[in-house]
Amino acid sequence: MSSLMVQGTTSDAGKSTLVSALCRWLVREGVAVAPFKPQNMALNAAVTEDGGEIGRAQAVQAQAARLSPHTDMNPILLKPNSDVGAQVIIQGQPVGNMDAVAYHAYKPIAMQSVLAAHERLRSRYPVILVEGAGSPAEINLREGDIANMGFAEAVDCPVIIIADIDKGGVFAHLVGTLELLSPSEQARVQGFVINRFRGDIALLEPGLRWLEQRTGKPVLGVLPYLHDLHLEAEDAVDTRQVAKQQNAIRVVVPVLPRISNHTDFDPLRLHPQVELTFVGPGQAIPPADLIILPGSKSVAADLAYLRSQGWDQALQRHLRYGGKLLGICGGFQMLGTRLADPLGLEGAPGDVQGLGLLDMHTELRAAKQLTNVTGTLSLAQAAVSGYEIHAGVSTGPALGRPLVQLHGGKTEGALSADGQVAGTYLHGFFEQPATQQAILAWAGLRNAQGLDYAALRERDLERLADLVVQHLDTQKLRALCGVRHA
Repeated sequence: MSSLMVQGTTSDAGKSTLVSALCRWLVREGVAVAPFKPQNMALNAAVTEDGGEIGRAQAVQAQAARLSPHTDMNPILLKPNSDVGAQVIIQGQPVGNMDAVAYHAYKPIAMQSVLAAHERLRSRYPVILVEGAGSPAEINLREGDIANMGFAEAVDCPVIIIADIDKGGVFAHLVGTLELLSPSEQARVQGFVINRFRGDIALLEPGLRWLEQRTGKPVLGVLPYLHDLHLEAEDAVDTRQVAKQQNAIRVVVPVLPRISNHTDFDPLRLHPQVELTFVGPGQAIPPADLIILPGSKSVAADLAYLRSQGWDQALQRHLRYGGKLLGICGGFQMLGTRLADPLGLEGAPGDVQGLGLLDMHTELRAAKQLTNVTGTLSLAQAAVSGYEIHAGVSTGPALGRPLVQLHGGKTEGALSADGQVAGTYLHGFFEQPATQQAILAWAGLRNAQGLDYAALRERDLERLADLVVQHLDTQKLRALCGVRHA
């Protein structure tokens, strides 16, 4: 049983993408492989087959490995709810909120969960592809590290380091990272991968030779920049668009400070009939056909922020002009009359007034709802699938007009009596083409089409595996994974 770890010189160097690529490449080679990330910090999450939550990137990597997501693939998930604190999720379940100092003291306990989850995966799969977090050279985080070299040393696995050349300074990033590691950690590094290269590779080759001579480590390959690669982002909001058709519908998403699962909007962002606009701090909400309030890790605080930006008044104006409004998860809770947090789960205990657009109220409770569901959209009898990740329980007359009829007899979400305002707890709501068509038609788009988002993701996983074959040293990668030639 072998594990290979991918670490990066920086955040967004390409660790998640490379692990996805290697997972799909090995599966195509006939090797059973599983992804693993010891510790993830992200507000994009997915619900697993065993009823927990993990980072969204690990769910994509599971798909690359043709597996169902499992909490063992990401045993520690940190979901920031302030600038200095986060909700700590162990093996898919929340154990409480901690600031940085408290979590540092908690790391030895977290490490036990990490090692146990890794061992369970090793007992089931011959190869484990491990993703690090951020950079292994963060000096202030090295003591008690469980996310990068601390884990690699504990399980004695080889490491490759990836760097993003598109940002510039790639040689300084790689050499500097290596120099800041301990001697045993340096010896563990088995090679480098350079990511997002544009141009003539011949012009880069002198630098590659210098890098190998300077460090004594091989360059395992150079991955080209892919302009239209679309896999769910681990944390940063992806604003890239595709070419739009004439008369595309206008959809606006206000970006809240603690926005969660903004990957919900990827199917709309990539839809040729949708002009999607993310609105940030200090920006006015432009004219739109549909405004969507996203999920939030700190609903009361983000609702206060929404009001401070004047966006609540913009929502009222939008509705007066006949526009449609949809809330997802935390955004759904904001649409109600009141939000109660008696336990102080997301801030100071207390109640806040909602936007009052749906006759319901929400109370935050300690137990999270973590469920994958399917059903039918009430608007057009369209097939719906998604997943719930929320601590709030909503009640009130508005729920008597549900947005979704779930399989099994339960209902979900709400639709206002005038048909202008809707809400749902379901993440992944737009991944079903039929759901897209129905919501876009509700918002006023004639001849609405559906985008097969799952097929798009699958296409890009195959493209990534092709890049491994074309641009990386697969012989060395097989050896590092303990895999014989196919």
